[in-house]
Order: sequence, then structure tokens, then C-alpha cells
Amino acid sequence: MQLRSALLAATVLATPFAASAQPVTGLYVGAGVGVNITSQEDVKSINLGPNLLGLGGLSSTSHLNGNTGFGGVVSLGWGFGNGLRAEIEGNFRDNHSSGLSGAFLGVPGGGGNFSIGGFNGGTTEQKFGGMVNVLYDFNGIAPWFVPYLGVGVGYAGINEKWSFTNQLAVTTTLTTPPTTFGPGGLRSSGQSTEGSFAYQAIVGAAFPLPQILPGLAATLEYRFFGTTGTRTYNGKTLAVSSSPVSTAVVPTSIGLGSTYNNTIMVGLRYNFGVAPPPPPAPAPIPAAAPARSYLVFFDWDKYNLTDRARQIIREAAENSTKVQYTRIEVNGYTDTSGTAKYNLGLSIRRANAVKAELIKDGVPANAITTHGFGDDPAHLLVPTGPGVREPQNRRVEIIIR
Repeated sequence: MQLRSALLAATVLATPFAASAQPVTGLYVGAGVGVNITSQEDVKSINLGPNLLGLGGLSSTSHLNGNTGFGGVVSLGWGFGNGLRAEIEGNFRDNHSSGLSGAFLGVPGGGGNFSIGGFNGGTTEQKFGGMVNVLYDFNGIAPWFVPYLGVGVGYAGINEKWSFTNQLAVTTTLTTPPTTFGPGGLRSSGQSTEGSFAYQAIVGAAFPLPQILPGLAATLEYRFFGTTGTRTYNGKTLAVSSSPVSTAVVPTSIGLGSTYNNTIMVGLRYNFGVAPPPPPAPAPIPAAAPARSYLVFFDWDKYNLTDRARQIIREAAENSTKVQYTRIEVNGYTDTSGTAKYNLGLSIRRANAVKAELIKDGVPANAITTHGFGDDPAHLLVPTGPGVREPQNRRVEIIIR
């Protein structure tokens, strides 16, 4: 019993989504925001410039630490109706690295004449660019969500704003006399943008929202986003020596390697041109029950009821209690003998006689309406000429509507 109830509940909950979990067809737009987590990034080189006491370029084995920041995308695409989609995407990612790890700078040879144990500082890294993506929706797995996979390639501009200060006091014997740089004696900074080839892999799921808007779906995605190659950023270094006391500003460059990003985003997607599901068919309107009629006949120039007439009236009264009626009409008629004025009055008297008998048999008076039509040719049951005594025309008709 519990299993049956659970299956019934699942069916009821899934029904509103079933019509909307269909392949994306035609034009669509999407957007998403979330967190972007960067992996450790290699520092390929730090060049303090050829004019810094003749030191030239210095090697580095350091890394920028990974960090959690912000990511966002917007997309415009086309669905081919078979699960396959193609789209163009604009993206933005923002992360701040809190410093370097394993930093070591030195001049090969010379007995370690010059070494720097590490740097304090960090970078603010912003990536922005465009991608071309191809995705495939796995329709039909469930009525309320559609998983999908995708890949993309494109180009990313990477803006680096960096600032580093050496941690230790160092002395170089490459100068005469030897020169000492106190802690923080080398202060490097810069900001510029370099471009790089970019690629990504996408794993996601769409959750249709037909109750809000046909064609609208919520999305949940994981994206692995990477860039290739080494980027070189130019800046400057302020060198402050304590022995002898001097300062110098020299050009500086920093070389950074490939970047790797893990982005988790939630978003919305809207597929244009999706028609709303057809409204449920209206419940059929029950056909009105046909009217029932009973005929009561009279002797010539009479309006009193015969035994047969009372039997018919009683039958009509009893049947009126078995159906839902809106009104009961009692219409009186005469044959064509006599004058029109006299016949009209006679037809009314006959109608009133039948009404009184219906009331006697239990029919509410306010449910009955009476009319007299006399010898109107349009209402003759048997068409005749004037002055004809036709029994079928001397009647009252009871109509239950």
C-alpha cells in the first residue's frame, strides 16, 4: 500500500514537467554565476631587468597559490531538436592570490653570491573572453531534469595586477663594494593584460520550469576551464639598498604559466518559441434533458376534467418529482368552433383547471406557468378550417422543462 502511494505521488509530481522536458529547439539564451576555484599557477620567470647591478634575469621555481573567487557566463545558442546544441559564450572570472609558495631567486654560479629566499604579496587575476561550445542533452532520462555534456574552445584575456616584496635581507658580492638589500628592498609591481588560447569541459543539468514560463529552465553546471602557454607581464621594481644607501627603479617582467579553473555555477536558460502546453479539454457540458409533455383532452365547450384527464395529470405530477426541471408550462387550446374571443377565454380556463389539479397532486404553484392560445391556427394539432369541432384540438399540453 505504501509503495503504491509513493508511485502515485511521484507520478502526480512529475506530470507538470513531462511536457517540457523536450529537446531544445531553435534559439535560446542562458546565463550563470557561481564560484571559480583556481589551481596553483607556475611562475616561470621573474626578470628584474638588465640594469639592476648587472644581475640580469633571475630564475624562479615559485608558484602562485590557488584561490576561490567569482565566475559568470552568458550564452547565445541554437538547439537542433535532437539533443545537440551549439552556442557562443562570454565569460568572466575574478580571483586573488594571497602570495607565492616555494619562491627562490638566484644567480647560477658565483657561490650563491645573490639569493632571495622568497616574496610576500600576491596577484589579482581576471579572465574574460569568448568561447564556442558544442553540447549534447541526454533527453528522456527523467521528466524533471536533463543532464548534458559539452566542450568548448576560445580565447581569454587575462589581466594580472601583481605586487611582490622580498622577505629577507640579501647581499650581493657582484658589486664593489658588496650591496645589501634589506627586507622589502626589492618591491616589484605591475598590471597588464595578455591573451591566451582557452578550452573547457562542461557537465551540467537543466531543470524545466514550465509552471513559471514555457521554455524556461534552471541550470546547474561544473566547468573545467584552462588556458595554455606562458604569459609575460611587464612592470617595475623599486630597489632600495641599505649599504650603501641608494634607490633605483628598473623594468621588470614576470612570466606565468597555464591556468586551471574549476567553476560551479547556477543559472537560467530560456528557449524562445516554446508554445505553452494546450489547456486541458473542458469538461463536456451535459446535454439538456429533453422536455416531457403530456396531453389532456376535453369535451366540446368544456373545461372540466375527465377521469382520464386526472390520471394523465397525476402521472405528470409524479414524473416531475423524478427529474430536475426548470419550469412546468401548462398551455390551453380549443378547436375552431365558436368565436376567437370566446375560444381564448375557454383555453385559459382549461389551462387553469389543469394547473389546479397539478397543485392538488403536489406540484408547487410557483413552478407552473399557464398560457391560453385559443384557436390560433399556428397551434392547431390537426389543421382545420373555421367552425370545425376537432377533438384533438380541444386540449391542454403539460410541458416539463
